[in-house]
Amino acid sequence: MRDLVDIGMGRTARRTFELDDISIIPSRRTRSSKDVSTAWQIDAYRFTSPILSHPTDALVSPDTAIELGKLGALGVLNGEGLWARHRDVGDKLAALVDVAENDPDPRAAVRFLQKLHSAPLDPELLGAAVAQVRDAGVTTAVRVSPQNAQLLTPALLAAGIELLVVHGTIISAEHVSADDDDETDRTPLNLKTFIAELDVPVIAGGVHDHRTALHLMRTGAAGVIVGYGSAAGATSTNEVLGIGVSMATAIADAAAARREYLDETGGRYVHVLADGDIHSSGDLAKAIACGADAAVLGTPLAAASSAPGRGWYWSSAAAHPSTPRGALLQVEAGTDRPSLEQILNGPSDDPYGELNIVGALRRSMAKAGYSDLKEFQKVGLNVRA
Repeated sequence: MRDLVDIGMGRTARRTFELDDISIIPSRRTRSSKDVSTAWQIDAYRFTSPILSHPTDALVSPDTAIELGKLGALGVLNGEGLWARHRDVGDKLAALVDVAENDPDPRAAVRFLQKLHSAPLDPELLGAAVAQVRDAGVTTAVRVSPQNAQLLTPALLAAGIELLVVHGTIISAEHVSADDDDETDRTPLNLKTFIAELDVPVIAGGVHDHRTALHLMRTGAAGVIVGYGSAAGATSTNEVLGIGVSMATAIADAAAARREYLDETGGRYVHVLADGDIHSSGDLAKAIACGADAAVLGTPLAAASSAPGRGWYWSSAAAHPSTPRGALLQVEAGTDRPSLEQILNGPSDDPYGELNIVGALRRSMAKAGYSDLKEFQKVGLNVRA
């Protein structure tokens, strides 16, 4: 039953919960963390940890996508990012970081990022980046926006992608847009038709409620992303659009939609992927406990020594040409940054859950007495008063 509260005469709102509002309840049984599996599988693709990267150039280059894949996670390339627009991406990112570090105007870096993204998309460059990841033998995943999905997907399929991520701030089953130049109507992106015509599984999102999650599941998506990658100091969808997602509630709502769709279809399981407010191993554990199958990480991976953003993080929406939703956030200063392997698998000397994220998730599951991720979704939860 939904908890509605009055916010004024004739207006009610739903009371919702963030991940910080809840905590996991250990059970009477514990087990060794060595007996716990964090493995996750979507369609034919299996991973040793339930982690995807946020599809931003700050985190994922072809090289880091390969590194994440070899570490058991999934790196998602931004199909509309700099690797699809420029040949000298390293130099462009170095210049961007220089602006972020040295220009006193915090908006200067966003303007520079917008300028970099004003270069046209080059399917040949994008195909070369995808081929580099594919040839390394790891699962190849690329993100496209709903606006450009029909334009870019043929080139991505030709390059050999294995997972397609249709990702926007808020996404619906049918996206209608107008061309910015002549304002003529484009053909609507009907996700159900679009997905049915593809031979690769599609992950779509973000959503923030039960109804939209169920609607996307009915399009045939293999996974649904919940949230929009919110990170304090880096994303500002709430400030710009007034749209906010309480992640604990949103994940639980999508998990309920997953159960409903499972019954509706007689057994088709759609994965729920949490994307937002996950900054530590504890946040990851709580997202899984609320019902997520896997989580999309942003700021935790930005600290890695191999991250293209050199310790800076920004979301894929930060480069929007007219309504940027996000700033550049310095996550880790200096050159002595941890490796991706240390962030995911340790060892850790950090007491705040920012290193050995997968190991800490495994230990949380063990302390609560659960041996795999599906079981852990049933763990007891408390809400803080």
